Amino acid sequence: MQANPLDGFVVDRAAIGYIGEGLQRPECILAEPDGTLWSADARGGVMKLRHDGTQVFIGQRANQRFGAASTASAADLETKFTQGTLPNGLAFAANGDILISNFGTDLLEVMTRDGATRTLYDRIDGMPIGKVNFVLRDSQDRIWITVSTRVNPWTTAAASRVRDGYIAVVDGKGIRVVADGFCFTNEIRMDAREEWLYIVETTGPHITRMRVGADASLSAREIFGPANLGGYPDGIAFDSFGNLWCTLVMIDQVIALTPEGDKRLLLDDSKPAMLKAFQDAMDGHAMTSELMLATRGTIAPWMASITFGGADLRTVYIGSLMGTRIPYFASPVPGLPMVHWK
Repeated sequence: MQANPLDGFVVDRAAIGYIGEGLQRPECILAEPDGTLWSADARGGVMKLRHDGTQVFIGQRANQRFGAASTASAADLETKFTQGTLPNGLAFAANGDILISNFGTDLLEVMTRDGATRTLYDRIDGMPIGKVNFVLRDSQDRIWITVSTRVNPWTTAAASRVRDGYIAVVDGKGIRVVADGFCFTNEIRMDAREEWLYIVETTGPHITRMRVGADASLSAREIFGPANLGGYPDGIAFDSFGNLWCTLVMIDQVIALTPEGDKRLLLDDSKPAMLKAFQDAMDGHAMTSELMLATRGTIAPWMASITFGGADLRTVYIGSLMGTRIPYFASPVPGLPMVHWK
């Protein structure tokens, strides 16, 4: 049996580097083989960064060509877009444009690399989509999105275990819901063979997986790993061995679930004095916004996404909701190449 490359590995805090400065809510990060990073930015766009210290903010600008599936008028979408854009999850489209799950406008969007943005979808089955959280493209060019909740305000769902999150897919048949009943659906990833879809249920708090059918149907739902991860999972990414790396937002830990589902703690930036109070409130269904805001580390406050990059995919980048820069460190194992990695 091959030894797991994560055996005995923990992140050396002294070896953590940082890229970027003055970032705002760098929640999701995309990496390209040439070293370029693209980070979501709360100012309404993305930041393009390189390790030579250069960074360029690319703001979204509304493009009047809205998607055919949109039932709202261009004027209505323009108003919604300009008043509350908040890019969250990112993915590369097949042509290199950036797919955006916009947590502010509740839209699935696509943005060119110079900022021109149009709406792909704003409704499903005639209803508003809800809080679009993450977007993923697979090798068949299908687009998968997660919606955390339809509850307004969304913070009510984030502080409880409301089970109204769902997953939708966009393919040649259009957009449709393929699974629902999740506890604040967050990031999703596929394994190397795209046989299973792994689903973060943030307030679960656990990872669920479902088998992917040839028609994009999802079945055989089961919890993968511990039923309670000890914190709210947010971002996930596979390495090439099959370990599923995961951030625990607010308590700010990086963990990994081995292919067998065993939990490994790789980086702990939690506050010991706050950790037990947070976990007790989480387990007792008594979480408050005040406690969530009081709990954070210093490396990447409110750790969110996790991304493998670098030419050899051995550099790990951590996105965050409250950080102003992006920490990175070396991994003992390469990440699983994403569909855009060529």
